Amino acid sequence: MYSNRNAFRTLMKIAAGALLPVLAFAPFLGAKPDTLDREKIPAEFKWDFSDIYIDADARENAVKKTEANIAKFSAMKGTLKNGAESLLAVQKLSDEIGIEIGKIRAYAALQNDADARDQAAAANMQRVVGILAAYGTASSWFSPELLTIPEETVNRWIAQTPALAPYRFQITDAYRLQKHILDEQSEKLISYSARFAGTPQSIFRELSISDIKFPEITLSTGKKLTLTPGAYREILEQSPVQEDRRLAAKTFLDAYAATGNTYAAVYNSILQAGLAKAQQRNYPSVLAAKLDGNNIPASVVETLLTTARRGTKPLQRYMRLRQRLLGLQEIHLYDQSTPLFEDNTKREFAEAKKLVLDAVNPLGAEYREKLAKYLSGKRLDVYENTGKRSGAYNMGIEGVGPYVLLNYNDTDEAVFTLAHELGHSMHSILAMENQPFATSGCTIFVAEVASTMNERFLLDSLLRQTKDPKERFLLLQKAADNIVGTFYTQTLFANYENEAHKRVEKGEPITVDELNKIYGNLLKEYYGDAVVIDDWYARTWMRIPHFYNSPYYVYQYATCFASSAQLYKDMTTGDATSRSAALEKYLTLLKSGRNDYPMEQLKKAGVDLTKPETIQAVIDQMDAIVTQLEKEAELINPGAVKKSPPSGTGK
Repeated sequence: MYSNRNAFRTLMKIAAGALLPVLAFAPFLGAKPDTLDREKIPAEFKWDFSDIYIDADARENAVKKTEANIAKFSAMKGTLKNGAESLLAVQKLSDEIGIEIGKIRAYAALQNDADARDQAAAANMQRVVGILAAYGTASSWFSPELLTIPEETVNRWIAQTPALAPYRFQITDAYRLQKHILDEQSEKLISYSARFAGTPQSIFRELSISDIKFPEITLSTGKKLTLTPGAYREILEQSPVQEDRRLAAKTFLDAYAATGNTYAAVYNSILQAGLAKAQQRNYPSVLAAKLDGNNIPASVVETLLTTARRGTKPLQRYMRLRQRLLGLQEIHLYDQSTPLFEDNTKREFAEAKKLVLDAVNPLGAEYREKLAKYLSGKRLDVYENTGKRSGAYNMGIEGVGPYVLLNYNDTDEAVFTLAHELGHSMHSILAMENQPFATSGCTIFVAEVASTMNERFLLDSLLRQTKDPKERFLLLQKAADNIVGTFYTQTLFANYENEAHKRVEKGEPITVDELNKIYGNLLKEYYGDAVVIDDWYARTWMRIPHFYNSPYYVYQYATCFASSAQLYKDMTTGDATSRSAALEKYLTLLKSGRNDYPMEQLKKAGVDLTKPETIQAVIDQMDAIVTQLEKEAELINPGAVKKSPPSGTGK
């Protein structure tokens, strides 16, 4: 939790990350560029930063103005007692600072993510840290001073001053958190540490992106390639040769393990910092501190972890089915992304955009039109290049709109990733259009609902387009893999984080061997005897950015997946009236930003995550999908499903 709610809101909106008139697609319709040189990738596939700032000089002017506003904010100390107008002036200036810091940060972060070797962008990111730290210090007086005023008085000011209405929720929330807010001097002292708060993350970033050396490997075909993150994923997802997958997985993890002790030291610093912050704020645990900002009871996470660990049988059943269909003597974790039937589908980016647009038709014409408008601009950075951050994300920027990072590789998996990130983009767009800055950010707890919903509608759309059992099987396999990746794997990650944090809270040592032990034991618990767990897979924790950048984040993928499953069911079953009402509630959820606590927002939309059956429904869904996969597989290859697994693993 940050030291005052205004600066905290700014940081959360920046971290959550979160329109041109032409509706046509980009004119370049060729396949994926055969280059890792960013300069040679066509401009229509790269970000245009000019919508944020026209050039570096404009950004510099914004920095100077923001620094002046931060000094002005500091000088407003002692004014709140003067009444509603003074409180309003403080809130408006906080908004102005927050909006500009978001743009300043995005301008640097996006350029740095496009090429981590860009030293100018890296330097600008360091300046952002300094600006945020300065704002934290300059605003450290706000919450303690606000809380000296009786809540009844402030509520009267809000009722009598319509311009204060947008700030009602955050002000009320400050009083809820009152027991965790310290006196002004203590808040100021804590704010000084903000300059160092991001240091472990910066070290992880440089270690895992800028300085890591990915080796060259030779596949069974004789092909040599540098094992970049993109190449690693492509081999696991596409190679039919198990030994190639093993070589890629082990070599990739070995690249991280070469500096494993450093990763352990960095992660320990994350754990220790989390504990220190929790203790500073008088929380009983790091988990409680992380959840309290959004008023989420710890029982939600505990219920998720307990229910998922008890519900791993469908996961193990799916892995045994994979073993049978792949004809493997042993099935390993590096075999879980392999298509069970040959799939030579290649989808160029233009086709991917059209598929996603068609898939979201059930969400209404307005939703589709807004998405088409967004896709026409240069807000997506599409292809992998040397130095580019791996993975994918959406960054919402107030007053500008969202920017999306991709590493698109023409596969169906990449199409689903596109749908996922565009769900985030639409969430950002709808929230920004319908909420003032004070409540326009999308809380992490709700964010993945929009993304996984888009994936589900894309799956439905693609299933409707084919009668071929093999194509249907591959799509259903995607659904199963999605549950494995979004529900089971993220819950396993959350289990790992919880175990690691508990050890620190007990004063136990954190070493590379201890972290390997935690992660390795969880793999064995989740997969049972259905999968052979290679010892070196226990190193996976070293490379998961969320563990370093946003502790206790990943459990929300699983809770959001469960939420979107419930909302999807409501929007696609029942009579037309009930479906229409469910759609309206879902769109209202996306438009709500952070105008209420996320648990309350989800309840209004029809989801109650305090109930174990909400989580169990995902487990049951996985079981049903595996059953359908078995039926489709029998149509393709009679007898393949019923035969005993090859000797070596499982039962």
